[in-house]
Amino acid sequence: MKKLRRFTIILAALTALTLSCKQNETAPESEDEEFAVPEPEPLIRWGINIDSLDIVDGTIGRNELLSTILYRYDVSSQTIYYLEKASQDTWSVRKMQSGKPYHILRDRDSIATVRYFVYDINKTDYAVYSLSDSIYSYTGTIEVDTVLNYISGSIESSLWNTMIEQGAAPDLAGMLADIYSWTIDFFGIQRRDSFSVYYQELFADSVRVGTGNILAANFITSGTDHYAFRYTYHNERGEYFDENGTSLRRAFLKAPLSYTRISSKFSNARLHPIKKVVRAHHGVDYAAPSGTPVYSVGDGVVTARAWDSKGGGNYIKIKHNSTYTTEYMHLRGFASGISVGTHVSQGQLIGYVGMTGTATGPHLDYRVFKNGTAIDPLRMDLPAVDPIAPEDMPQYLRSVSGYMKMVGLSVPDSLLIDSIKADTINALNTND
Repeated sequence: MKKLRRFTIILAALTALTLSCKQNETAPESEDEEFAVPEPEPLIRWGINIDSLDIVDGTIGRNELLSTILYRYDVSSQTIYYLEKASQDTWSVRKMQSGKPYHILRDRDSIATVRYFVYDINKTDYAVYSLSDSIYSYTGTIEVDTVLNYISGSIESSLWNTMIEQGAAPDLAGMLADIYSWTIDFFGIQRRDSFSVYYQELFADSVRVGTGNILAANFITSGTDHYAFRYTYHNERGEYFDENGTSLRRAFLKAPLSYTRISSKFSNARLHPIKKVVRAHHGVDYAAPSGTPVYSVGDGVVTARAWDSKGGGNYIKIKHNSTYTTEYMHLRGFASGISVGTHVSQGQLIGYVGMTGTATGPHLDYRVFKNGTAIDPLRMDLPAVDPIAPEDMPQYLRSVSGYMKMVGLSVPDSLLIDSIKADTINALNTND
């Protein structure tokens, strides 16, 4: 019995000693180590650790040079000279523009030595110029975050005003107008027409820097839906198609300019406002301020750039294909690079509204010829280009079905059936 009790006491002592040793192994070596706080991550901006630097923000003034700015911070002429040389292969300081922001990074001490000069090229790109022991420069881009947003509204005054009232950025209205420029006459929209838009907003350092792509939209005019879904087809740039896979892009733009109003329409018998005689007017007159940009409505080749002595003033004629030719009259002047033989793209600037020739005010006389015969531009049935091929419709529908829901549209049953059929056919062809 005594032996058993002695063994129990020894076992208990050994157990206590073992626990004590384990506690000593895991215990902190000092009180300082027990309450140690991990060091904070360095604050990096423009690729620079700015923890120990003060930042002075400014804006480049009119006719202000880099040297003018840096002289105010006691940077020597020699340093500025070498800096200008070092920047030639990255972003030359000679490219700096008035009104652009800049940032002076200097030591946080009584001497306040300037270490870096940073220039904002745009809202996301920047150039850094090092003025420390080693003089060099480099460019960088702020990481941009994409946020999805959705707005809708009913038009009471104008599309632009309504979208601004809904909190949209000013550029969104222009982007929406560009998408529908082939299919909707925005000078003909009415009160109670409505829209819904699903789009991207871009942020850098939590600051909004722009609008990304419109992913889906619906514009309702006179009770008719006009859907648009962004889709990259055959690895080309993103285009917009409707719910049936029809491209919103047409062979011709709806109009060659942003105009104030239509002052005269196509007519076989119009009283000429100056000559006071009745004669044909085979064009559409778009009233617009002098200098308003005029764009080619389609791809083509310039066949005439001259003066029309019969009253048309400065004019341009463009042959688009074997069928269609367009003419632009009363121009104040021509865009740079536009001459006979020049190939132009749809939407390319070709000239400016004026009142040359016989005209009572600034306007564009726009004419369209089909097989050499003048036709009414406002009544043209413009075919769509590059529709989604039937065999590609299943992939298209799968890609945009989510967008369709965002603007209140479900994939039509007929298209789903066609999609299933196409998938089945493709599978059979693959098995063969």
